[in-house]
Order: sequence, then C-alpha cells, then structure tokens
Amino acid sequence: MPSANDIRKGQVIKFNGEPHLVMETQHRTPGNLRAFVQIKMRNLRYGKSLDQRFASTDSMEVLSTDRRTLEFSYADRDTYAFIDPETFDQIELSAQTLGEVTNYLTPGGKVDVLFVEERALSVDLPSTVSLKVVKSAEGVKGDTASNVQKPATLETGLIIQVPLFVKEGEIVRVSTVDGTYLGRA
Repeated sequence: MPSANDIRKGQVIKFNGEPHLVMETQHRTPGNLRAFVQIKMRNLRYGKSLDQRFASTDSMEVLSTDRRTLEFSYADRDTYAFIDPETFDQIELSAQTLGEVTNYLTPGGKVDVLFVEERALSVDLPSTVSLKVVKSAEGVKGDTASNVQKPATLETGLIIQVPLFVKEGEIVRVSTVDGTYLGRA
C-alpha cells in the first residue's frame, strides 16, 4: 500500500471504511516537528468534505477507479437509468446517490460517472446544460428598469430566475454549478 506521501489529487482512498475522493494534498514539515500530509477529501457516499492530517509514513488503501461517459436514458420513480453508448450496458442509480444532479438530467444528456471498484458512486455534469422552459409568467410591459427577472420552470422541474424576454418553449443555458441562467441556447 502506498504511503500518505504518494497520495495525489483525484485518487480515491478508503478512510474509515468509506471511499473518499482526494481533492487536495499538502506536504508540510513544521520547524521542529515530524512531517505530515494534510489531505482535503470528500466522502463519495454522503458528499461531506473533510480535512485530515496523516503522518507521512502512514499507509493508505487506494481504490481502483474508472470514469465513463454515459447517457441518461429515463427516470422511474427514484431510479435513474444510464446507458453506456459503447457497450449498451444499463446502469441504474438512486435519486439519493445523484442528489442535485437530477435537476439537470434530460434524456440523451451525457454525464461522467465515477466507478469505484466497479460500483457507480458519483456523477459529474458538464458545466452548462441546455433546458427547455415549460412555464414562465409573461413580463409586464414597461417593467424593464434594470435587469428585472422572473421565475421560470424548466423541463426537469428546476425553477430559475430568467430575464423578462424569455418565453415558454425557449431553450436556455443553465450553469450546473449554481443553477443560474446563462443565456439562450
């Protein structure tokens, strides 16, 4: 097993019996103390981030990972189905595993899925997605003083703030980082 010194960003390690994605590592050697490695990591099952300090000689278990680009196929209650476009294998993930990702999934949309020891654990979206506006109130004429916005419901059920000129049926680009309107597609 590799030591804490050998751990790098992007690897998945087993810590307290759970898989954790390493987001940042720093090797530190304070003046008269022993060297240690500070690791910022995120629990892949629960999404919580934590900072942990390890002695530089501590051994750690690095889990085997694989990233695949899959296409979203359909949703059935709390289960979301994805298809591998190369092998046509179907993978199902629960709504609990996906979390906020479900607000941006449309049939045929591509996502990157992280597999840890052949089990899908997390889904990464592209930075922006294009979604159709299904419900939006009409803007009031003359209400254009400065950057006035209105709520709009998108095809996935997500409600975002859009400018007054956006109408029902239009396709808009939405940031998957914070759910904000970026423009028309």
